Amino acid sequence: MNFCDLTLTTPEENLACDEALLDLAEEGQSGEVLRVWEPRQYFVVVGYSNKAAVEVNLPYCQLHTIPVLRRCTGGGAVLQGPGCLNYSLVLRLARAAPPESIAAANAFVLHRHQAALAALLRAPVEMRGHTDLAIGGLKCSGNSQRRKRQFLLFHGSFLLHLDVSMVEGTLRSPSRQPEYRLNRSHSDFLINLGVPAARIKEALVKCWSAAEPLADLPFERVSLLTREKYGREEWNEKW
Repeated sequence: MNFCDLTLTTPEENLACDEALLDLAEEGQSGEVLRVWEPRQYFVVVGYSNKAAVEVNLPYCQLHTIPVLRRCTGGGAVLQGPGCLNYSLVLRLARAAPPESIAAANAFVLHRHQAALAALLRAPVEMRGHTDLAIGGLKCSGNSQRRKRQFLLFHGSFLLHLDVSMVEGTLRSPSRQPEYRLNRSHSDFLINLGVPAARIKEALVKCWSAAEPLADLPFERVSLLTREKYGREEWNEKW
């Protein structure tokens, strides 16, 4: 597996990069990749089929000039910003799970991350809901996926030092909640890990044996996807 520590300039480019890596693998131009990146500004990302007006406090975001964007994977709305560490895995479906099994792919990735995080923190880490990692019933990582014929994109965030008060301001109570959330507020449901990003990166690299640097970075494909998709209102404001 190749490794790529790449944070691009804009939120739109960072979202486009994940899809570009998936597309290139599907087209046979690259293979499995682990990418990590750290957002430099606050922005909200809704899941592919979310309605932003339902999940996001749009007046607050407009007042504070916080972009609201849409990703190509499912799941709920999240706040990105300083204090988050994002990872993106492009995995061959034949290795991750039976092609028809979303749940098996979730378990395949999250079991590895659960073990890696527990070893790093020396504390119990739980798999909760369908795609969360939690400590003591508090969510520290959320994840989602997109599948093609041969490869899948599995990506998510680890909360390290995120200002949770910003989550309260930008996001409404989610319309769909995992049972273990128990209708708690964002502040009562989320927990920061409080560890340096470098230590999580090291744990992920070891977990996935991602030893080889990614030689050909997909800048051209990222620029195209940013122009034609992630930077366009038609995409971000659909539904």
